[in-house]
Amino acid sequence: MRTIKGLLGALMLLPGLAVAEKIGEVSTVFKLMGPNDKIVVEAFDDPKVAGVTCYLSRAKTGGVKGGLGLAEDRAEASIACRQVGPISFLDTLKDGDEVFRERTSLVFKTMQVVRFFDQKRNTLVYLVYSDRVIEGSPQNAVTAIPILPWPQKP
Repeated sequence: MRTIKGLLGALMLLPGLAVAEKIGEVSTVFKLMGPNDKIVVEAFDDPKVAGVTCYLSRAKTGGVKGGLGLAEDRAEASIACRQVGPISFLDTLKDGDEVFRERTSLVFKTMQVVRFFDQKRNTLVYLVYSDRVIEGSPQNAVTAIPILPWPQKP
């Protein structure tokens, strides 16, 4: 038990990961006991690329287990990242850099967003997927942002 608590504490201290802001949610399944199943929409800014915001929609399991944080959320997610200002790199980018991570079960499953830079096309590519300690899921979603000049205000 001490090892699991230490591991969870270490994961919370990962540097450079974005923190999501809840934008909204819709209920998908009514639950008599506990919160409803829902789809949650969250936004986060890329911590190493100024001028980029990503929007992530994902399933959140309700019911008694979901209300207690014991349920395992589904692996499906959708992502859309957009240029929201002038793009500048705040640090060196590495392909596959983890930008965002959120646990989707008590211990073993996480949803994460990683970034790639397609230099040839001058485009940032973001991939969302879910993994488990034992077996991940092939379900994923991708979005791309061409790096374009940002219009200056007069």
